[in-house]
Amino acid sequence: MQPTATARRAVPPTGLSPSRAGDFLTCPLLYRLRVIDKLPEPPSAAATRGTMVHAVLERLFDHPAGERTADRARELLRPQWERLLAERPELAALFADDPDGAALARWLADAEKLLGQWFKLEDPTRLEPAERELYVETVLESGLKLRGYIDRVDVAPTGEVRLVDYKTGRAPSRDFEAKAMFQMKFYALVVWRWKGVIPKRLQLVYLGGGGDVVSYDPDEADLLSVERKLLALWETISRAVVTGEFPATRNRLCDWCDHQQSCPEFGGTPPPYPLPVAVLPGARAAEDPLVPEGSNTQMSEES
Repeated sequence: MQPTATARRAVPPTGLSPSRAGDFLTCPLLYRLRVIDKLPEPPSAAATRGTMVHAVLERLFDHPAGERTADRARELLRPQWERLLAERPELAALFADDPDGAALARWLADAEKLLGQWFKLEDPTRLEPAERELYVETVLESGLKLRGYIDRVDVAPTGEVRLVDYKTGRAPSRDFEAKAMFQMKFYALVVWRWKGVIPKRLQLVYLGGGGDVVSYDPDEADLLSVERKLLALWETISRAVVTGEFPATRNRLCDWCDHQQSCPEFGGTPPPYPLPVAVLPGARAAEDPLVPEGSNTQMSEES
């Protein structure tokens, strides 16, 4: 049986976020099913844990510097889970078969380990973020809207800006560091075009595995290159929206995809395309878009 789309009317996409750009680069059909068809996805324990850990790290900075301890972070965990559950009751399905609460306890313990790892990587008593969970948006001269949420923005007394993003998965291998940094370069471009300031440093803080901090210092040439690649990507997406051609791309993340029954690669059939279709002059068979160098096509099940 095909999954039922939400009641929201399908409309063409109006802009790009790092996540949706990553979806299209990973698999154009995945992008379509999420952005245009809006097919529902069951809650994920890993993704929900990541959301909860992010929220705890955000709220920890509500406390004075001397109270930003590992114990305080652990105290925030269960209340944050209860708040999240109240906002999204469907998350109760994650522990529907857990009558004694043992699975929930193990899940919370795993989240606690991730928080403990963070304290080994950063000292919150010495940090005073300028912004937390900052929504950023800008419209390029081409009309392309870029948007997203930055976990933390630090501003030095001398004015330098650092963008920080927490990842609850493992750090990528050296071969994939540049691709993992694509998200941060995206944010840096938005901040530059929005505020006229190029961030001094981009920082990914990985809490999974042994923990790691990956940093990069961008310059104007970097961000201009990212801008060109995003414009090319948006042109490819816009063409796909008009033609309805979103090919499925088998990749290493297929095992975690919730849409296999809608994917031809797994014997499934996508739902009828919900937008008008046009044949463009000189149209050819859809091809996979050129993956921009540094794009985040390798994504762990936890972000």
